Amino acid sequence: MSRRIAIAVATVAALLAAGAPASAERLVATLSQHQVMVNSSFTGTSIVLFGTIEPDTPASRRRTTGYDLAVTVSGPKQTLVARKKERVLGIWTNMDSRTFVDVPSYLAVLSTQPFEQFTTADMIRQQRLGIDDILLPERVGPDIGDPGRGDVFRTELVRLKTQHRLYAQKTNGVTLLTPTVFRTEITLPAEAQIGNYDVDIKVFADRQLVARGASAFEIIKVGFEQFVATAARDYGFIYGLAAAMMAMVTGWFAAVVFRRD
Repeated sequence: MSRRIAIAVATVAALLAAGAPASAERLVATLSQHQVMVNSSFTGTSIVLFGTIEPDTPASRRRTTGYDLAVTVSGPKQTLVARKKERVLGIWTNMDSRTFVDVPSYLAVLSTQPFEQFTTADMIRQQRLGIDDILLPERVGPDIGDPGRGDVFRTELVRLKTQHRLYAQKTNGVTLLTPTVFRTEITLPAEAQIGNYDVDIKVFADRQLVARGASAFEIIKVGFEQFVATAARDYGFIYGLAAAMMAMVTGWFAAVVFRRD
């Protein structure tokens, strides 16, 4: 019995080690701002992520290769419907559709160089480093799952998101200012959704994941637009009454101005 327990403990330890960083590097990172305020004139902005990698063990200090980083930024989740249109008798008609469930509204993948240059294909899939390997679940009938990069609807979703600058992958998006100090710029378009954004930072050396860190920021709405949205949500009756009165006053004023004698 004790032998079985020992084998089970060893198996669990091996599984935990497989998902953990391979060494004891320490990652320290921060953002230039943790809150982005938007109003009706918001046209987009950029946030700078910067930090340092601190080797904590003699083995990590003796590394023969430098460090590489992969940074993934994901925005609030959303559910979308993608439709496939075909021309039938000269008319464009919706022929099929897929519903994407809880996919990131914003997704940016930034790295020091192409993933294949600093890690293995298995690690790329396991850590879901690129947009092609990040899960984008679809609902097909009663089932929900990611059919993979060859799916037509998934390809079209990524294309449209990329066209609107809501999805991006840059293999030169992270700059190493020194062998251990890095910097990257997170670009947010005007269409970026309100909500929380997660930043996942992975450090690689000798083709292995050696450190990992996380940060976050949020986009919030301010000004008159936020006042209206809050009033509509929290004081629905009063908001509706005020809107009706405003419509009546506007109609009366227009009647007076444009009245024909």
